[in-house]
Amino acid sequence: MPNLPMSRRALLKSSVIAGISVYIAPLGSQAFAALFEEKILRPVQVDPKTGAPRFRVDGMAKVTGEKVFARDVRARDMPHWPQQQSHAFILRATQADRLYQGFDLGLLGEELKPDRVVTAEDLARDGVAFPAFYGEDMLLPPGKTPAYLGHAVAILIYHDFARFRFAKDKLKFQDKVIRYGEKTGPLERDPWGTFRFVRVGGATPFADDVFSSLKDAPVFPSMMRKHQPVWPDGNDHGQLGEQGMAHAGAIRKELAQPPADWLVLEREYKTQSVDTAALEPDNANGWYDRATRTMHLVAATQSPSEVVESAAEMAAKAQAAFPIEKIVVHPCYTVGYGSKDHYNFPFYGLAAALYADGKPVRLANDRYEQFQTSIKRHAFTMRYRVAVDRKSGLFQSFQGDLECNGGGRANFSPSVAMVGATAAQSIYYFPKSDLSAVAIASRAIDAGSARGYGTLQSMAAMEVMADEFAEQLKLDPIEFRLRNALRSGMKNTQGAIPGGAVRADEVLLAAQAHPIWKERGQRKTAYEAGHPGWRYGVGFACVQKDFGTGAESSLARVEVAADGRIALHHSGAEIGTGMSTSQAVAVARWLGKPASDVRVAITDWPELPVVTSGDPYLMSQEEQDKLSANPRWSPAYVSPASATNSAYYYTHSTREAARVIFMQGLWPAALSIWSQGIGGGQAAPLVVRVEDARWVDGKLTAGGLQPLPLEQLAQAAHEQGLVTGAAVHVFNRWQWSEADFEINGQMVRLPIDGLSLRYAPKKDASASNNTSSTNTTNSTPSEGAAPDTSWHVLDRSKVYIPPVQRNNAAVTYYSALATLIELAVHEASGQVSVLKHHSIMECGTQLSPELVSGQLQGGVAMGIGHALHEYLPLYEEGPGNGTWNFNRYHLPLARDVAVWTQTGQALPPLSETDPPKGIAEVVMIPVVGAIVNGIAHAIGHRFTELPVTPQRIQEVLT
Repeated sequence: MPNLPMSRRALLKSSVIAGISVYIAPLGSQAFAALFEEKILRPVQVDPKTGAPRFRVDGMAKVTGEKVFARDVRARDMPHWPQQQSHAFILRATQADRLYQGFDLGLLGEELKPDRVVTAEDLARDGVAFPAFYGEDMLLPPGKTPAYLGHAVAILIYHDFARFRFAKDKLKFQDKVIRYGEKTGPLERDPWGTFRFVRVGGATPFADDVFSSLKDAPVFPSMMRKHQPVWPDGNDHGQLGEQGMAHAGAIRKELAQPPADWLVLEREYKTQSVDTAALEPDNANGWYDRATRTMHLVAATQSPSEVVESAAEMAAKAQAAFPIEKIVVHPCYTVGYGSKDHYNFPFYGLAAALYADGKPVRLANDRYEQFQTSIKRHAFTMRYRVAVDRKSGLFQSFQGDLECNGGGRANFSPSVAMVGATAAQSIYYFPKSDLSAVAIASRAIDAGSARGYGTLQSMAAMEVMADEFAEQLKLDPIEFRLRNALRSGMKNTQGAIPGGAVRADEVLLAAQAHPIWKERGQRKTAYEAGHPGWRYGVGFACVQKDFGTGAESSLARVEVAADGRIALHHSGAEIGTGMSTSQAVAVARWLGKPASDVRVAITDWPELPVVTSGDPYLMSQEEQDKLSANPRWSPAYVSPASATNSAYYYTHSTREAARVIFMQGLWPAALSIWSQGIGGGQAAPLVVRVEDARWVDGKLTAGGLQPLPLEQLAQAAHEQGLVTGAAVHVFNRWQWSEADFEINGQMVRLPIDGLSLRYAPKKDASASNNTSSTNTTNSTPSEGAAPDTSWHVLDRSKVYIPPVQRNNAAVTYYSALATLIELAVHEASGQVSVLKHHSIMECGTQLSPELVSGQLQGGVAMGIGHALHEYLPLYEEGPGNGTWNFNRYHLPLARDVAVWTQTGQALPPLSETDPPKGIAEVVMIPVVGAIVNGIAHAIGHRFTELPVTPQRIQEVLT
């Protein structure tokens, strides 16, 4: 990249964390970002008929290769950095069952010796350590057994690129560089997390539960013995955990000795470890300026706020050796899908910068290193025992024991295990269930929040079992599913009623009517007659995936300039999902057209100070009530970007900010114009209702009144000193927080918990606000905004935060999706050819149908890869040994995914008010079960372990 002039935007102070001032360079404030946003991004253009965007704001940059990622940034692109770029790489242990005894760099000779070697001894001496979330031994000290394959042991720093490149190549694949001592065996540790959800429903699916996690409590182990959970003793009249175990014992006893009219199946399913395969490998570029006691860090991350907070925590521990008063973090555009959410790479970059002799140092994985270290999708083992009543075909009871391999560091393994267990019911209603989940610690590479988050594993298994039940009961597989589908008002396995309408039955009916399903018998006969040596099959699966974490939060700021241009600033990061485009479009519901200036990954919000403390998942109700007395407090600050939180959760904050501007600015402006009469003395009718307001072709009308363009309304709002900007903070614990605010003398309840308003200054007087709250000056006015505008922070008069008991619900928001697969199996080779697939989605109101289509196509490809191709050995033969790349790892290609014969449809929303739903993860899940079921239809064998490789098929057919 060329050298660039210093941007006109200044660094903004965000907060003080651990005694260190944290400064954020928003995406528009640094040279590389200015190049991207101001020279490459295209403002959203919409189709006037549909209102959908014509292309992504970053679409042209993506296809032309101009898009700038964190990996592209060098020291010379940062105007205030030294221009010389240093480079670093990490030495890693490739054995995890013996003592580490140091390393030998003799292969490098004198010429290729590093300028600086950083070891565990250096870190211990200087107090440099991981933030608490990531565990111990950032670099492994000699005399200890590596916690996992690929455990970092040293950082090698070079101040010139040529020597760095030659040295890295010289040491690659050289096992003798790392020295090992006596064999100890792998470390044995307690599980990263253990959960149990027990439910006994009432007399009907709609009656009160006898016992459930939401009504009572989840069950937790009383202790660990030999690294295995020990559950409480069952006691009908004991503590809640003991009561839960009494019900669990009864469920398991009944399944072991079932009534005569029950059909009970017991199966073990296994899924493999999978690489997240983000095409931007992990990277960081940092500079420690000792003279000013400042740490600068360019980071590729889905969670910039987490990096900010954790970097301050890390720096605070090392103050004696590396005095740091300021941390400046530069969040960048990246590609994630889980691989860059709470991952440890930025902190290795920070550590390298501390020891780089005052020079900027870049730490960036090559593809071998990425396979060796990047976050993986968890391998699962699931033991299901399920009962169905033979006469009615209805599920009766479900016992599930799930184990996921979390690898060497905890990361998000506990919550992945929990979510996998709560998703195991798939789309079905179970009167009784006992589901346990454990995330084990192992010497594998750590797994984390990979796309699917445990639900792909657990629901795919249930869909395979559902087909087997239908076969044994001699029922059509979709008819069997329809009998058992969860309906609105029924409870999930935690005892929670899903939020909103449950429409899985509609998805099932649409699939049942599709030609692929209706004609599967005739198509099988015709295909096999015309293709000797091939066996044809049709598979089906339907799932509904939760979206959200139970502690979702975000900040959004919307501003309307006097000429009608709209600016949107959002805390969410763009990780390839298209959120920057969809959020630009989201404001159109209230403002008539998309935002033209979109800034994302904003972590500095001086116009709306929000504070947070405590753990939103673990705090007591008493603690929440006490903390919420502070009008600026919320249980969580901002959520990291994920595949499915932008459509629903990010859109909520975006639209609420836009709605405040409409209600407090544009609508009063419209009333003032209509009341004056336009076009030959037309006057407003006696009653003009805001609920009748509609935007048509960018103009506002209501009750047959003259349509007013946004530009005219914006000018009037500015002239009258009305609200032209709003910043909001939102929080969701399976229900939105609400708060009462006094605005212009009226009390208004809004589904937000923080609000700041910008009043346009009147021409003859300054804007006034009737609140007693403090004012903060906006340091970065949007393009077109007057430079002297101010923000008025409103203190809420009352707040309604969802009770902490809702944490026990685990999940309540769902999107349903079904997939039909046509495939053929080659008898001689065992090769599976995907011929065609069709998906049916229930995703609410689509913000951008093209983005949804892209998510569907990418998700289906990922599902096909998981079912048929992608596989990583967990241990010594796997990527932890440093020898894996795409030459050994089969990602599905166009020829593998039926790229030209794929189709999809979305159920229409129930009404125009339906919110968009998170869809980007669920799109990949049913294809896995559908493929396994399709193979069973083709060859008559049901596989229970993934991937279904040609070798496994050959073993069955020969």
